[in-house]
Amino acid sequence: MGQMIRVGMADLNICRSPDAITTLGLGSCVGAVIFDPTHKIAGLAHVMLPDSTSVRNNSNVAKFADTGLEELYRRMIKIGAAKVGLKAKIAGGAQMFAFNANNDMLRVGDRNVEAVKKKLAQLGIPIIAQDTGKNFGRTIEFYPETGELLVRAVGKSVYKI
Repeated sequence: MGQMIRVGMADLNICRSPDAITTLGLGSCVGAVIFDPTHKIAGLAHVMLPDSTSVRNNSNVAKFADTGLEELYRRMIKIGAAKVGLKAKIAGGAQMFAFNANNDMLRVGDRNVEAVKKKLAQLGIPIIAQDTGKNFGRTIEFYPETGELLVRAVGKSVYKI
């Protein structure tokens, strides 16, 4: 068993088997995992906001779906991931507050999920599993060796997607 690499909020990182990668406390944020099942390389982005172009101070590329996933993809290719055959799993994007869900500013979770899906589609990476929405936070761990994404949520048993 390798080490567990932690990814903070609005951050990203990559790992290769036998290491695994985790991020804690996904509320409206989305944890997007891109992985190469052949080379056992994975990357995880903790996406906080959908779109860097709508924010003036957008120097942190990892914070946004569009720039974060682009950077993750670039780093993975750089360490030897194949451009073809990459897959994705995503989790998070919860509606954490009981507001009127029609207000776009409060639908951050939904908007993050949509933005992540759109960017992955642009990169040509299929999403093979997801656990998004609902109203609870999640912590995720991804194991490049097996391709398993473990999801932990308070008051629920750990499950794999």
